[in-house]
Amino acid sequence: MKFGKVEHPEAINFLLPKDHPDTLKVLKEEDKKDISIYVGCAKWNKQDLKGFYPRGTKDELHYYSRQFNCIELNATFYRIFSEDQFKKWYDKTPEGFKFFPKLVQNISHLKRLNEDVQPYVDQYVANAIHLKEKLGTIFLQMHSNFAPKYFDRVVRFVEKWPKELSLAIEFRHTDWFNDKVVANELYDLLENSNVANIITDSAGRRDLLHMRLTNKEAFIRYVGANHETDYTRLEEWATRLRFWKDQGIEDIHFFVHQNIEKESPLLSRFFIELMNKELNARLHLPSHASDEATLF
Repeated sequence: MKFGKVEHPEAINFLLPKDHPDTLKVLKEEDKKDISIYVGCAKWNKQDLKGFYPRGTKDELHYYSRQFNCIELNATFYRIFSEDQFKKWYDKTPEGFKFFPKLVQNISHLKRLNEDVQPYVDQYVANAIHLKEKLGTIFLQMHSNFAPKYFDRVVRFVEKWPKELSLAIEFRHTDWFNDKVVANELYDLLENSNVANIITDSAGRRDLLHMRLTNKEAFIRYVGANHETDYTRLEEWATRLRFWKDQGIEDIHFFVHQNIEKESPLLSRFFIELMNKELNARLHLPSHASDEATLF
């Protein structure tokens, strides 16, 4: 992922902003439940994750899914996969593994949530549900030029979304967050519809760290800079998530990207160690990545 890439990450202030005041209201609305934590990469392709797979690995998904408990499934952004393909992915992965697929670009980038987008949504969902209990939150990523003037399209899309399926949305146009009137309308819509408000942590787009949760799911897309600051940034996230756990967060879905993706498994493993230490999680520690040297 090259989104938000900068030439000199050491010059960026990576401290996380304070929480939006309404985040704690959302977290404290109900009694606390057991917390669910999923940490993983965006891809399992061997070409992207060089050095992660042992020599001779034939089935990358089979191996990956026994090291991490989830995948942010970006492949589904480029085309609608068949029902059979989703079934194959289901069969290859162990119990407890989850897929968090991105909605196809026909919906977000080509049709841009226009009125004629529904057939693509219906087809996508009809196939994806064959992941059954391994289907995590489906997420929608809007283009950076998708501005608040299209708010009515967002409302229509959210209202028609099948309520039995969890949904998260990532907005990238800065006015969704910098315009307080727009932001409040958006947050109200997502909160009332139980849609997660994705937080994107990228070096070049610090404005996307709105820190406004709209339900008890923290869906975080973390973009490392292939720099030593990646470690301290993850430590900062562990501290914030520990605080959110104390406030009542129920679901943590944390996905590690890199400008050069081959290092994502190492950072993911480091973050899993932090979750096990700071949040008393019992996540499996990837075995092969543990044999690798540090990133920097």
